[in-house]
Amino acid sequence: MDKSNDENTLAHPNFNRKIRSFVRRESRMSKRQQHAYETYMPTYGITVDGPPIDVDALFGRPGITVLEVGFGMGDSLIEMARTHPDVNYIGIEVHRPGVGSVLASINEHNISNIRLFRADAVEILQNKLLGQCLDKIQLFFPDPWHKKRHHKRRLIQAPFVQLLASRLKPQGVLHIATDWQDYAEHIKTVITQSTAFRTADDKIVPARPMTKFENRGLRLGHNVWDLLFQRT
Repeated sequence: MDKSNDENTLAHPNFNRKIRSFVRRESRMSKRQQHAYETYMPTYGITVDGPPIDVDALFGRPGITVLEVGFGMGDSLIEMARTHPDVNYIGIEVHRPGVGSVLASINEHNISNIRLFRADAVEILQNKLLGQCLDKIQLFFPDPWHKKRHHKRRLIQAPFVQLLASRLKPQGVLHIATDWQDYAEHIKTVITQSTAFRTADDKIVPARPMTKFENRGLRLGHNVWDLLFQRT
């Protein structure tokens, strides 16, 4: 999700000042995406209004629940859901074409284990996903905001890490991937300073699909860092 339309807000349940980590640049939806958004969002989308959700009730079954923050066009989310039909996946993205693309794939592949929010990730984590309800949270290629003057816009900051920790079950996993070394070092520093996490063994997380942004980074000669942390 290394992209300018990633809409997340750095915040904390008791932290009122917000710093946007995105610039909204909404692109036009294709006919496929538009049709899927209008047709399937009422079934697979989750409204931001109303009370917090019961994750098991949302999927009609208990099970492992994975949250992906900023899934972009959703190719990796779709592949994981198809590969692991016994796992429940919740995706958050504000980019309408990306949401429409995932909804189209859900219909085309008859996928039943994905639910989507089109919303600010912090708003959802604060108001809709309460308690220790998640087994894993994944953020693949968040915008690195590589210029020093923009570092304050990076999604991974201490208040946001604290919010993520509050929604993970004990021993739950936080998986972050980036192709910017400076951001990888920043992420390690911020999260290892939190007593809520410890560095995790990469054997506890299966190999993830390659994303569009990862492919782009590799073409540019970037390395990729997969950073795994476990809730204490």
